[in-house]
Amino acid sequence: MILIDSNVIIDIMTENPVWGEWSFNIVDSQLDTIAINPIIYAEISVKYEQMEPLDEAIQPFKRLDLPYEAAFLAGKAFLKYRTLGGKKETPLPDFFIGAHAAILDIPLITRDIHHYRAYFPRVKLIHPFS
Repeated sequence: MILIDSNVIIDIMTENPVWGEWSFNIVDSQLDTIAINPIIYAEISVKYEQMEPLDEAIQPFKRLDLPYEAAFLAGKAFLKYRTLGGKKETPLPDFFIGAHAAILDIPLITRDIHHYRAYFPRVKLIHPFS
């Protein structure tokens, strides 16, 4: 199982001219193993007026519940980030996603590697910069 960051899904949905092809190819190659959680669902939902088209678009992805252990870890990582002078530009949802991958010990597909590496160093990242 592999968790996917919302930015990769949004690249595909919006046909992002820079990242769309990489995002499509990585999703296509891992389609049977990709999972999302409620945080990722919420982030991508802003592109849709109704749930049905969204649910249809992400139908191939496994849906995971967010464990309380991941929520606790996300809060601690976010607190560390803010204590070290982190700005509010990095939203708490990114910490939920990283913590979820960390708690489940599964890889994460993302383009946003900086904070995941810094606050969840044991999470294997699948990204276009390798």
